[in-house]
Amino acid sequence: MSVETAGRRPRIVVVGTGFAGYYCLRTLESRLPPDAAELVAVNPADHMLYVPLLPEVAAAILEPRHVAVPLRTRLPRTRVVLGNAAAVDLQARTYTVLDIEKRPRTLPWDRLVFACGAVTRLLSVPGVADHAKGFKSIAEAVYLRDHVLRQLELAEQADDPAERAARTTFVVVGAGYTGTEVVGQGVLLTREGLRHFPRLRPDEVRWMLLDLAPRVLPGLNPALSGPALRVLRRRGVEVRLQTTVTEVTPTCARLSDGTEIPTRTVVWCVGVRPDPLVEAVGLPTREGRVAVDEHLAVPGHAGVYAAGDVAAVPDPGRPGEITTMTAQHAQRQGRLAGNNIAASLGHGQSRPYQYEDRGFVVDLGGFQAVADPFHVPVTGVVAKAITRGYHLVALPAGRSRVAMDWLVDVWAERPLVQFGLVSETAVRLGDADRIA
Repeated sequence: MSVETAGRRPRIVVVGTGFAGYYCLRTLESRLPPDAAELVAVNPADHMLYVPLLPEVAAAILEPRHVAVPLRTRLPRTRVVLGNAAAVDLQARTYTVLDIEKRPRTLPWDRLVFACGAVTRLLSVPGVADHAKGFKSIAEAVYLRDHVLRQLELAEQADDPAERAARTTFVVVGAGYTGTEVVGQGVLLTREGLRHFPRLRPDEVRWMLLDLAPRVLPGLNPALSGPALRVLRRRGVEVRLQTTVTEVTPTCARLSDGTEIPTRTVVWCVGVRPDPLVEAVGLPTREGRVAVDEHLAVPGHAGVYAAGDVAAVPDPGRPGEITTMTAQHAQRQGRLAGNNIAASLGHGQSRPYQYEDRGFVVDLGGFQAVADPFHVPVTGVVAKAITRGYHLVALPAGRSRVAMDWLVDVWAERPLVQFGLVSETAVRLGDADRIA
């Protein structure tokens, strides 16, 4: 017997509180009367992470808490269940959660939304799972910042020139949105860090960006690629296109062109794949993502929806294709899922997914950025202003704190310290499927 047939409020369970899950719940709270439904969010953390600003956390510009949106204050009508969704029974309409102490708990649902996002894609490259660094969580961003500074520290102390060179070589794999921003911010971080390591010369620090694609930012407007590439190369970044990593060891990265790069740092930003929960549940999929119709409902499963990176949403702008994995799509799909679930309970009208591409922004650090608002390419300081303005508008909470961090960074020296709060084992890339 479902919650509805038992005469109780229907329970709406949203698995995941990234962009899609968060905006789904925000929409439900605004569309539904307080007594219309019980809202439940299942997530291993008590916050929604504003992922686009993670590179600035790694660069010691933003404080980690300022890019984390607290769920309990922003979603006052939603009950937050901390844990990982371990299993979903579509027939019994129940879900099982492993809480933060690994204890199982099974609860019923009447509407279920898969918004669990994506995890890092390893592509079966030897050594990546054990020796590369991921970049999808606050823990990984904080760890990377500490790790880069630690390598400068150890390089300054090293007597062996080969070890010194390896520790000051940083390899970023993937020239998409994340990898390009990470290398853009990273080279400025090490430049700032050299002030504290007088025995190191600027020409000893080497940053590399690799990608199999023929240009940087391959998934974005081609007009952004050239300006971004020029900015990176002016800063001394070694960009190798149509090249990738074939093996990672504790002391080097082997590339597809046969070269071997001695390094202690390989940052893996190649791509993502849907959360493994999708395979475990057994829902119909397309390209590994949950197949949904234009209303974000899963065909053949009443009351089940999916949105964001985990969902194969038909792209209205590209017939026959599905939407790409971007925060903009996830945010819009989350809102639509909330709207359509409310409509299924008699509040409003169900609508198909529609969107207008408003362009993209890429922050390259310093006063440099590239953007194409409404498909008009801009670069430099103007693009930087647009980029930061966009993030301030899109950030659900903490705008004043982020703006203050940016202002302080202009006028004050960054406090480059190593806290060592995140261990290497805590962010092991091979465990990415289980990292929040």
